[in-house]
Amino acid sequence: MSAFASKSVLAVVTLAGALGLGGCATKSYVREQIAPVSQRVDRLEAKLQETDGTAKSALQEAQAASGQAQNNGQRLDQLNSRVDGIDQRLTAQEQKRAKRPRH
Repeated sequence: MSAFASKSVLAVVTLAGALGLGGCATKSYVREQIAPVSQRVDRLEAKLQETDGTAKSALQEAQAASGQAQNNGQRLDQLNSRVDGIDQRLTAQEQKRAKRPRH
């Protein structure tokens, strides 16, 4: 065999060995590499659920406060109407008293 042929055979065997051995990852290796990422995703999902619960609770409280504010606004409108009515009656009574002649 010539020197060129033996070098070619050696190169082909080396290349085949490198491709055959270097391309496979075992399940345990993949699990080891994925474990930290998976743990972090689990923690983030837990935080997301907690945040979602807090947001829903805040929304419920805000809606309740909005309803209470509307009720309070309606009551204030009613009270303003009553006060305006009383004020008009007092003004009318004062005008009647002013027009009466004094004896």
